[in-house]
Amino acid sequence: MRHLRLLMDAAAVIALTACASANPVNSAPSSQSVVSTTAAAQHKEAPTVTSVASASIQTTPTTSAVTTTSEATRSASGQIEVTPKSFHQVSQTIKNFVDRNQLNGAGFIVVDRDRGVIYHNHWGEFSPDRISLIASTSKVISAGVLVHLHDQGILNLEAPIGQVIDYAGRLGGITPVQLLSGSSGIPGLQPEDPLYICMFLPSSSLQRCAAEALSVAASDPRTVAPDTEFRYGGVQLQVAGAVAEIASGKQWADLVDEIYVQPCEMRSLGYSNPWIPLQAVSGEYPNWSGDLSLLPPTDNPHIGGGGYITTGDYGKLLSMHLNDGTCGGYEVLSRSGVELMQQNRSGEVYGSPIGYGLGWWTQSPNRYGASANQETQSTVRLTDPGLYGSTAWLQPDDGFGAYLVVESTTSVGQRLANMLYPIVESAVQAFRSG
Repeated sequence: MRHLRLLMDAAAVIALTACASANPVNSAPSSQSVVSTTAAAQHKEAPTVTSVASASIQTTPTTSAVTTTSEATRSASGQIEVTPKSFHQVSQTIKNFVDRNQLNGAGFIVVDRDRGVIYHNHWGEFSPDRISLIASTSKVISAGVLVHLHDQGILNLEAPIGQVIDYAGRLGGITPVQLLSGSSGIPGLQPEDPLYICMFLPSSSLQRCAAEALSVAASDPRTVAPDTEFRYGGVQLQVAGAVAEIASGKQWADLVDEIYVQPCEMRSLGYSNPWIPLQAVSGEYPNWSGDLSLLPPTDNPHIGGGGYITTGDYGKLLSMHLNDGTCGGYEVLSRSGVELMQQNRSGEVYGSPIGYGLGWWTQSPNRYGASANQETQSTVRLTDPGLYGSTAWLQPDDGFGAYLVVESTTSVGQRLANMLYPIVESAVQAFRSG
């Protein structure tokens, strides 16, 4: 019961942070209107799943390669840090913020479409080798896994999930693209909601959790028709991960390794379900300094928020998105796949005032859904912020992206990110003109 109480508190923190509760349909229901948690708990046996022939994931070599500016130094570990003079104000702003807020440090990387890494620096306890939990900043990475499978003809993002898994039941008409864009109709992250607690349990599996979630959601009165309301995150992303596993015939960890780690030559990217092992339930960064041995293996990685990575490896992901999906000379995503992820799907498909694509918040500026009309903005900025203060952003029209990581809270990380947006733009322009 104590674990359940803590996990419910964690869900409340995440949901409130993400502003998912801003949607009145997503408010916590009364006890009379929810499905019994006992019934959900009884659904424990691993489901029988449809076997789908999987094709081996192939990456297509390209001539594009990411380069690194010559204005660089090497850290004690041998990893490259880049600190050109045009970014002096950026460096000073982050240093002052870390000192003023008594943070344990920060990391920041900026990548240019044509020049590769143009800035890479760390403060305090952080270094190029530091692996951090990134919570919801995992969502762009997770969405890319399914988009890759779509590009390869292994999974059709627009086809019903009932064609892939045999336990979808009444909700078999939902499509993978709806799951990834918060448009499936399944309730998103909720405060005080034990019905979908399986997404936080490392002892479960993606298949078991997805089967349980779909069964519960089918009779949950909060479930609505797909493509009618935006619901942020939650168990719908566990369902997406389960669909990817069955379509490919591979586990999530193997997909991440084959799609990202190998072609992009990454050292650190992985997924876990850290909530119980690290007691990561307060909304503040847990007492964890990157020791992967404290994250036990799980068949139920948290698809919407279980990623961990270094700054350098996240920079490679951003470079890939800027370069039409190529990474390390290989095609990870197609150009159309990259564009699909950046599309304001929630706004264009069903008129949601909240702009969201596949992992990216698509309206600028935004703070977990508190978005403005993009037509009035001079800058198109795609963002993927996380619970612990990390933020990835991409300005595709300007040809650069950035990743900021602090180990604190969303509010702290977003305050720093908002300070950095304009001065990073100026620094990039100065770097190019210099």
